[in-house]
Amino acid sequence: MGLAAAQKFVSEGAQVLSVGKPQETALNDDQISILFADAREEETMSKAIQICIEKFGGFDGLFHVAGGSGRSFGDGPLHEMSVEGWKQTLELNATTVMLSNKAAIDHFLKQNKSGAIVNLSSVLAMHPAPSFFSTHAYAAAKAAIIGLSTSSASYYAKNNIRINVISPGLVETPMSVRARENENIMSYIKFKQPLDGGRIGNANDVTSIAALLLSDQTSFITGQNIAVDGGWSVSEGQYTK
Repeated sequence: MGLAAAQKFVSEGAQVLSVGKPQETALNDDQISILFADAREEETMSKAIQICIEKFGGFDGLFHVAGGSGRSFGDGPLHEMSVEGWKQTLELNATTVMLSNKAAIDHFLKQNKSGAIVNLSSVLAMHPAPSFFSTHAYAAAKAAIIGLSTSSASYYAKNNIRINVISPGLVETPMSVRARENENIMSYIKFKQPLDGGRIGNANDVTSIAALLLSDQTSFITGQNIAVDGGWSVSEGQYTK
């Protein structure tokens, strides 16, 4: 998702610094720089902002994508969840957003300039699907992103700093392989995400909205949570027994 976002933003005329893990595919574009770093480390975002200033002459917006499943750490239904699974999942998904947003807002305030932030949550934060997606720490972390973004958007609106959220449904990413390889889940998705023939989302469904929210075209929008979910949040789905 992050790589697709970087490519989308460049196509719209932006200069981009992408922060990612070393194993991720490098981007070959003069408009994109890459910082290989861990989003869970406090200094990562400050370093990224400084690189933007040095290379591009400024820092104007943030799209926070970093996050992921906590299944391998012990996330799952609450009665089965391990404390380690809870801690690791919240750190990966919610703490990283706090750190990146904190650094971005601190920069905007010190420079006395406007800015835009878009955070990636999940439809599971508000619209669970317990039969197939029962990672409760993940849902809690993604809900925390919405709460943090909304309250921050309210507080910093007076500074002309906009903060919005995108909550995708099931999207074709490495994290969704488990779901995509399960026939029952994909049958469920056909009805749960009924738009466009009942498909899973693709990265461009999300990155197009992110580009819009970061642009001047949405200069009067803040504190919103936009579901890019193919109808998930308004559809019941069908279960095969």
